[in-house]
Amino acid sequence: MKKIILSLLIVPLAMIGCRKDDDKPLQKVDVATQNSYDDEAAQAFLENNYFDAQGNVRTFTDKEPADSTRVKLSSLNPVKLPSGVIYVVRPGAQPADGRTLADQDVITLQFRATTYVAEPHEGKTIYQSPINFYNTVNGTGTPTTDPSWYYVKKSVLDANKNVTRSYFEIEGFQEAIKHFKSYDQPDEANYNLQGVIIVPSRAAFARDPHFNYINYNLNDRTFVFNFQLYRSHTRTEDEK
Repeated sequence: MKKIILSLLIVPLAMIGCRKDDDKPLQKVDVATQNSYDDEAAQAFLENNYFDAQGNVRTFTDKEPADSTRVKLSSLNPVKLPSGVIYVVRPGAQPADGRTLADQDVITLQFRATTYVAEPHEGKTIYQSPINFYNTVNGTGTPTTDPSWYYVKKSVLDANKNVTRSYFEIEGFQEAIKHFKSYDQPDEANYNLQGVIIVPSRAAFARDPHFNYINYNLNDRTFVFNFQLYRSHTRTEDEK
């Protein structure tokens, strides 16, 4: 699996992003090594971070070490899927009567997404070069519905015959989000983030061409999503 999921775009999706050849990152290691870096950095991330009272992922500090109220993500039964994607369900933050997601359901998300490059640093492999991919929590405060990196519309694909869904979508997110149930609450409701999804580069855009979401090359980058599913519903024909 190689990709899945998108986000609100400032420019119309029909305007396919083209990047210059010199915008491509230098591939310093082979694919197998990068995959190994991604996996090692993901484990370090799980060891070094925790959920706060609202489900935001925070990094441990000397003043805020791990304790009974700040539990390592690695201690919360993280699940690793065959694709390499990891998800962590936050205890006590799931809807009692939540809706189970089906393939291609329309979703409304309150979330924060950051993308990183996994690289060795001072004897450890960690996430470096963080870039904000999308952030409704600290941005507008309003959840987003059906982000295009999650589901690209048929009209966009029809208008751009030279690309496929994988050019737009982050498949690793699509795979993992189905392990969470959605709430049924309005946009103005206070957030209580449900968990985290870590999508390694091989389950995101790998080293393939992709849509120019943030005017930055996203090859070899891991995506970390910290989110809450506000709502979901079955996609209608008009929404395909």
